[in-house]
Amino acid sequence: MIDETDSRPGKIGPENMNNLFRLFIAAAILTVFTGPASTADSLSETQKKEVEAVIQDYILKNPEIITKAIAVLQTRQREAEEQQSKAALIAHRSQLFEDPTSPVGGNPSGDITVIEFFDYRCGVCKRVHPIVDELIRTDNKIRRVYKEWPILGPASTVAARAALASHRQGKYFVFHNAMMEARAQLDTKAIMTIAKRVGLDTNQLTLDMKSPEIDRIIKQNFALAEALKLNGTPSFVIEDTLLRGGRDLASMKKLVADARAKK
Repeated sequence: MIDETDSRPGKIGPENMNNLFRLFIAAAILTVFTGPASTADSLSETQKKEVEAVIQDYILKNPEIITKAIAVLQTRQREAEEQQSKAALIAHRSQLFEDPTSPVGGNPSGDITVIEFFDYRCGVCKRVHPIVDELIRTDNKIRRVYKEWPILGPASTVAARAALASHRQGKYFVFHNAMMEARAQLDTKAIMTIAKRVGLDTNQLTLDMKSPEIDRIIKQNFALAEALKLNGTPSFVIEDTLLRGGRDLASMKKLVADARAKK
């Protein structure tokens, strides 16, 4: 509080500096976490400068307050992101779990659904691929949904289009596995070589890759990833849990077990 008996404009008496300091600290904290505070706005420019000097001195003498403030801010940001993710999962549940254009592997009637957003040129996706395969192989009650999300450039888009087109020939899964296991650069030539090796009719594949339906599927997956605020591949949805990045087998199994326990 400013001492209203002090007739000197823009000056703060020593007897009320402590109260004003506490007031301004509260305003500063409110500004960081909730937006501008009207209390700070009520101060004159001279008063603000004097209080800022006091705050600066206090922070320099007590730097740990910055670490605490950052920790609080990060916690609140994480909580807000979690709430947004939960809301997005609910809002887009049909697109995630029931889209008939998304290939479904594992046990189509399984009690737990694991959805993966991936890019064939993503190194982490390739490292996680055998882990996810092992998860599905050792748990015959998992339903696996594949979401093509080619975020790493034109070659990734060609690979995604080829994979979706291969579904029309009934060879999506073998083609998907072959491309995930490929260590060579996946350009168009390499993609077609793999397609031929797994028994695809590459002429028909090339024609099917031009389908507007494939354009629609890829655009839909991009929109879905954006709505979920995914930040890269791989990303997973395990029932009502959103997982950004890869995990080891034990962690994946625990997430599945936790999801099953909730049911």
